[in-house]
Amino acid sequence: MQLGLVAIGYAAVLAVGAVLIVVRYFQYVNHPADVAAYGGMYAGGDLMLEVFIGGMLMVMTFFLVLVIYKSEPDYTIYSKVLLGLSLTAPLSVGLLSIPAVNQGMNVLGEVCMFRLFASPMVIVGMGMSRLFAQYSRPKRLTVYALLIEAATLTLLLAAMILPLHFGRG
Repeated sequence: MQLGLVAIGYAAVLAVGAVLIVVRYFQYVNHPADVAAYGGMYAGGDLMLEVFIGGMLMVMTFFLVLVIYKSEPDYTIYSKVLLGLSLTAPLSVGLLSIPAVNQGMNVLGEVCMFRLFASPMVIVGMGMSRLFAQYSRPKRLTVYALLIEAATLTLLLAAMILPLHFGRG
């Protein structure tokens, strides 16, 4: 019963998120001159939308963890899903290193960028999941997921900052 309610909550969050993204897309299509003139403001709005949808997903994930944290098999499956989610961060970095993906209007490039922008929120969610883990295997899997996510974000930030530091002559 509780898992069903969580599933309904996830479906509702995904439906609301999809509607908000479609509305945002139509705003881009119907007002291209505004987008060109105020591109930074539109990018900020996109980031706020991403944080809002990510926050809704984190709330539902919190309820999911509350429901499954006493069941080792369920939490192990959840931890494996977290590990798979964490592997999408280095995959996104790798895909963005391909010029055809990171240049121009490319849906794959935008998805990869939004995945990397969501990385701090994902780290918070994984940290919460690690705190609730009671059994050794889920604990280990969530630590691996957290390490992959944090290492990807750290290396990405280092790759962006170090050239600025050493290029100052």
